[in-house]
Amino acid sequence: MSAPAFPTRIFSGIQPSGGLTLGNYLGALKRFVEKQDEGIETIYCMVDMHAITVWQDPEKLRQQTREGAAAFIAAGIDPKRSILFNQSQVTAHVELGWIFNCIARMGWMSRMTQFKDKAGKNSENVSLGLFAYPSLMAADILAYKATHVPVGDDQKQHLELCRDIAIKFNNDYKVDFFPVVEPVIEGAATRVMSLRDGTKKMSKSDPSDQSRINLTDDADTIAKKIRKAKTDPEPLPDNLADLKDRPEAKNLVNIYAALAGHTAEQVIKDYAGAQFGTFKPALADLAVAKLEPITLEMNRLMQDTAEIDRILGEGAERADTIARPIVDQVYDIVGMIRSRRG
Repeated sequence: MSAPAFPTRIFSGIQPSGGLTLGNYLGALKRFVEKQDEGIETIYCMVDMHAITVWQDPEKLRQQTREGAAAFIAAGIDPKRSILFNQSQVTAHVELGWIFNCIARMGWMSRMTQFKDKAGKNSENVSLGLFAYPSLMAADILAYKATHVPVGDDQKQHLELCRDIAIKFNNDYKVDFFPVVEPVIEGAATRVMSLRDGTKKMSKSDPSDQSRINLTDDADTIAKKIRKAKTDPEPLPDNLADLKDRPEAKNLVNIYAALAGHTAEQVIKDYAGAQFGTFKPALADLAVAKLEPITLEMNRLMQDTAEIDRILGEGAERADTIARPIVDQVYDIVGMIRSRRG
């Protein structure tokens, strides 16, 4: 018997932990908008349940969830064309997450490199939620039978675990119920690096604010950070291979390519032989042109948090309409008795 054909559906989410950066924009938001514009069904989520796997100040969490939603909208996500909501409003996520906790295996979870990185030597004192994080992530995706998930390289392992959970569920219960999701990893800047160290990912947790461009930075700040970005004394080469051992130069070329919608090869062709005294001002102008409108729109949206809450609530209702029947079918497959409430 051939496997069922699942309609193409994209799901992805961002944790509302505050301080969205250029890396979040190029690695996630920009790509989300592109998928929306391809006419594919798109579901985007502020994963606030994931956020509390480490302690969060309640007021800050609310603020950061709204700020994240504002960033989605300001970047071009249309809440009427895509579904935009926060995870905790749709109970299907945690319901399916528990069932997947019983499908997944401890060994699978123990191999997750992100857990090892976050827990460090203190693994006995971190929350159980942090350990089970990938299982809930699988539920986020499969509650909608999503077929594709745009992710950065650092989330690829979690997607592989999601695939393992879907396959094991289907095999355990002898059904072809869940799709085996495909990661979507594409673009010139799926992993944006620090402006101070091209070997490290751009991160809001870096103690140096000069290492990143925040989506809340104004035009002058964006331009200054790029002009001060770490580089080397050599001009840009005429081929990408020569950037192999020049991480800072490669990072800036990739950022330019992603912002301009070009390939890195095209950028190298256009700027071959240019010194960074020429290239960085051009990159600064491009970054300001692309990011300043997003920052201004985010600021405008955050002046009306009631409207953001309305958008998230409406999105949650639409999301629940999809997820509730799927999770109810899972309960039936697993063998749980459910009263049929009209």
